[in-house]
Amino acid sequence: MAILPPSIRPSQNLIGVGAAETLPTNASLNITSWTDLLARHPDGANPPPQVCIDVDLASLIYTSGSTGDPKGVMVTHLNMVAAATSITTYLRNTEDDIVINVLPLSFDYGLYQLIMVFKFGGTLVLERTFAYPAVVLKKIAKERVTGLPVVPMIAAMLIQMDLTPYDFSSLRYLSNTGAAMPVEHIRKLRLLFPKIQIFSMFGLTECKRVGYLPPEQIDIRPGSVGHAMPNVETWLVDEQNNRLPNNSTGELVVRGSNVMSGYWEKPEETAKMLRPGPLPNEQVLYTGDIFRTDEEGYLYFLGRRDDIIKSRGEKVSPKEVENVLHAMPGIVEAAVIGVPDPVLGQAVKAVVVASSTAITEKDILRYCAAHLEDFMVPKLVEIRESMPRTSSGKINKRAL
Repeated sequence: MAILPPSIRPSQNLIGVGAAETLPTNASLNITSWTDLLARHPDGANPPPQVCIDVDLASLIYTSGSTGDPKGVMVTHLNMVAAATSITTYLRNTEDDIVINVLPLSFDYGLYQLIMVFKFGGTLVLERTFAYPAVVLKKIAKERVTGLPVVPMIAAMLIQMDLTPYDFSSLRYLSNTGAAMPVEHIRKLRLLFPKIQIFSMFGLTECKRVGYLPPEQIDIRPGSVGHAMPNVETWLVDEQNNRLPNNSTGELVVRGSNVMSGYWEKPEETAKMLRPGPLPNEQVLYTGDIFRTDEEGYLYFLGRRDDIIKSRGEKVSPKEVENVLHAMPGIVEAAVIGVPDPVLGQAVKAVVVASSTAITEKDILRYCAAHLEDFMVPKLVEIRESMPRTSSGKINKRAL
């Protein structure tokens, strides 16, 4: 990495890779060039071990900044190993799995593909981007890929393509996270890949992953992101921090060894997210995400707490409106935000990408009026050619 975080501990030993190999060494930083390190150990022998335990800081992974300024999430060795173990357990990964990764390694979803493959002894095929889908899809057949991690943007591209020329016979599973996938996208993917397991998942950088929907549930409850993954406990709380039963709506709380140790040099932000847990001296993660649960406890993402739109005295879930918009023929992508309104408090605004110029704002409003409660129908509609995105491919609602 070429950019080093501020205020590195004076005794820290660093290995410089790429542009960082040429950074000047000074009294406070001990930077070893990766090239020099390989030259010192040509036979593959390990360098002398450094003192390191599982609660030591392993990495700083920055949040996407889709709803605020990016923050450096402090991830320990224990966090990484725990998360990778849980994920590879429910994905049922084995050394025979071959995973293709088109996601940035600076994005935790992309980075963990590498860490997970190291853990289960499989193979990782690295591609720089999904900007040229045909190249990636041909590579799936050539390398006999078994696992395809995607984000909603990639799913949206796949369901618009003619996939008949491509061979997916080796593919065992497709996984999604980064943002909850629209229900309509899931339904279309099920038609395109009827023999492939689809894992709809939810996570956030502060704990890597929260839960997953078992593939056998995808047709039963396609709008759900599942339940807590192995070695993780989740529950919902109301505004008074009361724990809620099933069939409730509230903020998601996560407990587990995957939960971060805090934000880099941001104690006040850390205190908002990490709070005392049910056992003495433990901390749990208050995610700021609003969910509802069904009668069996399965989780349904409604939106970030700050993204919930308050219009006409009612609370509107952007995700529920977006799901309806994605079900409208000709809508490729949709994002729903609240904008200031002198009468309503906030007005619901829909921003969409359409596949045809024949689709008008009035068409979209009529469709929403037929499928949504009155207070959820957008007051404003904007049709764009594309969406602003973060570096990890998420729709940047802050920019909208």
